[in-house]
Amino acid sequence: MRHLRNLWDLDHDTICRVVDSGLAIKTAIRSGHPQPLLKGKVLGLLFEKPSLRTRTSFEVGMFRLGGQAIALKHYEVGLGKREPVADVARVFSSYVDAIVVRTFDHLNVEHLAEYSSVPVVNGLCDSYHPCQILADLLTLKENWGAWEGRRLAWVGDGNNVCHSWMIAAAITGFQLRIATPRGFEPDAALFARCNEVAPESVVWSVDAQQIVEGADALITDVWVSMGQEKDAEEKRRVFMPYQVNDELMKQAADHALLLHCLPAHRGDEVTAELIDGPRSVAWQEAENRMHAQCGLLVELLSES
Repeated sequence: MRHLRNLWDLDHDTICRVVDSGLAIKTAIRSGHPQPLLKGKVLGLLFEKPSLRTRTSFEVGMFRLGGQAIALKHYEVGLGKREPVADVARVFSSYVDAIVVRTFDHLNVEHLAEYSSVPVVNGLCDSYHPCQILADLLTLKENWGAWEGRRLAWVGDGNNVCHSWMIAAAITGFQLRIATPRGFEPDAALFARCNEVAPESVVWSVDAQQIVEGADALITDVWVSMGQEKDAEEKRRVFMPYQVNDELMKQAADHALLLHCLPAHRGDEVTAELIDGPRSVAWQEAENRMHAQCGLLVELLSES
């Protein structure tokens, strides 16, 4: 059985197949003729964190493909508190055909996958956000045709989304250039593993101007993630030199796109002019969450 705990669970060909499947599904849905590829399937959603895009995109995606979804919130399940994660996995997986979990600790994802009898998908945790990057790769393919050989610049915090971009770079053939303040670098062990798999696939610097120079795309994310609100003012002070604004964007290639996984805090990590401007593909990314995840579920459930 195949899970998506993080992007290391997928190889290059599988990622490409998921993206292509997602694009085909998007075309079918937009034409008004979606195929019932998941007819009779039920997706279970376990959410410890609030959600707009993750829940909606998975639920609507399952509906569009002829399946159904059921969502449970943290206070209904008590993952690892009211019941051990292993027990939740055994019970929930006996009812549904796949599980999506949106949680804090990545170990919850690992334990669910270990004890589940159906595929488990990481819908977000504090370490990784693989579904977002599948949607972003789909978005890049729509705009570019291919992402191989491109240079992408990540500016901001070395967080869970950054980690998943790093893995994607190592697997799929583009370079990810990362700029963060000191003390907010991405995970060192992951950085080393990515460059072991694909040398120079990931580079890092404190110098945002240098990192962005000539980039085909700029990527950013919120500076204050869920659960870090107490550090908000200090992080804003440290990260303000890493704001994605017109001055920074001018260092990128003239054709450069702006990616943001949302929610966006205008005036913090990105200016309103850019996130709402013509170079932003944030809204395309948001829609593509559904299509990429549909492609992923078809891939996983065809093997289960």
